Amino acid sequence: MRRPAKTLTAKHVQTVTKPGKYFDGHGLFLRVEPSGGKFWIQRIVINGKRCELGMGSVDFVTLAEARIAAYENRKLARAGGDPLQNRRTRQEILTFEEEARSIHEMLAPTWKNKKHSDQFLSTLETYVFPSIGRTKVSEVTSADVLEILRPIWVAKAETASRIRQRISKVMKSAIAKGWRKDNPAIGLTDALPKQTEPRQRRRALPYNEVAGLIATVHQSKAGLSTRLCLEFLILTCTRSLEARGARWQEIDFETGAWNVPADRMKMKRPHRVPLSKRAIVLLREAEGMDEDLVFPGTIRAKMLSDMTLSKLVKELGFPVDVHGFRTSFRTWTQEQTSFPNEVAEHALAHTVGDDVERAYARSDLFEKRRKMMEAWAGYLDQKPAKVIGRIG
Repeated sequence: MRRPAKTLTAKHVQTVTKPGKYFDGHGLFLRVEPSGGKFWIQRIVINGKRCELGMGSVDFVTLAEARIAAYENRKLARAGGDPLQNRRTRQEILTFEEEARSIHEMLAPTWKNKKHSDQFLSTLETYVFPSIGRTKVSEVTSADVLEILRPIWVAKAETASRIRQRISKVMKSAIAKGWRKDNPAIGLTDALPKQTEPRQRRRALPYNEVAGLIATVHQSKAGLSTRLCLEFLILTCTRSLEARGARWQEIDFETGAWNVPADRMKMKRPHRVPLSKRAIVLLREAEGMDEDLVFPGTIRAKMLSDMTLSKLVKELGFPVDVHGFRTSFRTWTQEQTSFPNEVAEHALAHTVGDDVERAYARSDLFEKRRKMMEAWAGYLDQKPAKVIGRIG
């Protein structure tokens, strides 16, 4: 970088007080205003037009930094570029943290699970923002992402995978906005060690012990709503939130069906659940506890909490997850019945087949599922296996 014979010095920049213009090189000069303010300005020709670019106050931009910026501006202009537009574009691009928080603010209202919403930011705040939070989202590299993932890729496999997914989501947003062309969070597997941490599955009770658990629950000191809800969940093979959030308006005693609306289902599709005779007995017993909720919690107009069911099961000596009863049911259908796989999957509200198959298969196999759910209720009504839990 060539400099003219007479150039500014850092000392002169700091001590000069006389208003005026003090030139350096590459069109760069220091402007001292009557008020005492000092600002860097560069005269430059951009696309044939002479203009002046403001480059900031000496309080924030040193002489050395101003010289480098002036040189780069001149170099870009001579190549046919526009330093002014380039700077505007760079100023518009958010940092990784700014873009991540923007995405979170946009998506948070669409996430039903507040815990997921909170974890999205908390993991980034813990593992990512300290490294690349202040980096322009357009300048994040694969090396940056690898540096974040390597320390936890094996030790905290599940956490690392979620972090990579969240970084990728931010990068996809940046691509959509035209800020970058690639996603540095993908294609990293070969540069990372093999993850050996096994996937944690829901702990399930062997199906031949479920009847014993139900008997133990009804002998416990748990509240009526809690006891009825847990057995109802097991009989209907539904998810915890679906059972705890059951409304009387969803129950059709005439047809023996529970019609769960799409907005309460994980897959966002309405689910019609056939009610066994035992399930209807439970519902009749629950009548009168609340006008809206079938299984109300201790706080008026509030559903039971998931923790209430989980805590009860564990306190009674069963080290299993409430969601695991769906696995118990599925294993029972495979080992003890001849019901088709498709019928069992429909009972669990799982997606069956690809898009084309689902387009032609309009039936929800309701009557076949009714027979299966009645058989499941009958199996659970048999003499239970030895109870290994304890009565609270």
